[in-house]
Amino acid sequence: MAPVNTECALAKHESENLMDQFLSNLNKNAERWALLFFYVLLVATMFIEVLRREIFSYSSIWGEEIVRYAFIYLAWIGAASAVRERAHIRIDVIMHYVSRRMKALLYIFGDLIMFAVALIALYWSFETVMVSAKFGSVSHGLRVSMVWFLAAVPIGFTLMLFRLTQSLLRDIRDLRSGTPVYEGDKLFD
Repeated sequence: MAPVNTECALAKHESENLMDQFLSNLNKNAERWALLFFYVLLVATMFIEVLRREIFSYSSIWGEEIVRYAFIYLAWIGAASAVRERAHIRIDVIMHYVSRRMKALLYIFGDLIMFAVALIALYWSFETVMVSAKFGSVSHGLRVSMVWFLAAVPIGFTLMLFRLTQSLLRDIRDLRSGTPVYEGDKLFD
């Protein structure tokens, strides 16, 4: 029988740990980094355009387009991030008067409804992207394919579906174990 190569086993275990850490960090911070990127892009472009308008009495259509489309990406990625944190606006007065089990069931029901709506919206938003790709539409100022900008909506809904799946699995696990369901952070207490 050949001896086990402990160095290879250790290196494999270490690489698996690195991959697990990377995926965990990606899971925690993917939306945050994307939101930061689009927010900085939006603010920097807007700042430059205000300076150009005030100092040179000139503005560009491409600057306005960058701001508009960065804001659209910001909104849709932010919506997916809010699903992850359970931060969407909701009326939760009834949640104070029901049992843990009922609370978990209500959250699961809400997530299932949102999942169905997101699937329908993903289908229709993807169809819009495909029509734009078929006809080759481009933006007015940047002259870039509109597919890149219209893709914000299906990307947002895909991220929402991914986060809703995580939320459903977490809620089902909490329901089975009897632990309190994750309710997200409260804005006001």
